[in-house]
Amino acid sequence: MPVSELNHYFVRANDLEQTKDFYCDVLGFQVMPRPSFPFPGYYLGTPKNAVTDHAGVVDHIAFVATEPGGFIRRFKERGLDFQPRSLPEFDLYQIFVKDPNGLTIELNFFGLKDVTDWGGEDYSKMPQAAGMRA
Repeated sequence: MPVSELNHYFVRANDLEQTKDFYCDVLGFQVMPRPSFPFPGYYLGTPKNAVTDHAGVVDHIAFVATEPGGFIRRFKERGLDFQPRSLPEFDLYQIFVKDPNGLTIELNFFGLKDVTDWGGEDYSKMPQAAGMRA
């Protein structure tokens, strides 16, 4: 009986409209139909068939994404701080950005072997924790 996908998550927003705008304008989510609850809020989701795989969360929300350059342009246009990171041994490039409530959003980009200047930390060149590598 394995867990098959992340169904939803709830973000307590200090500014509901600013939070909705971040997820829609910056990450490309769409406002979805929402039941009539006795409190304000939005159901946000990705466009239909935009995702074929799902990621879980621990202390942040992680998404598989494409076209990192488009995200970087959006972040810069909006004056958002972000942290790029590469893990070449996994053929993985990541961008971390915080939503308006301080929640960390991790964007994972796989299969970018031709990119040599990630513009961020290369985790393969950092000291590794003893006994933690397979």
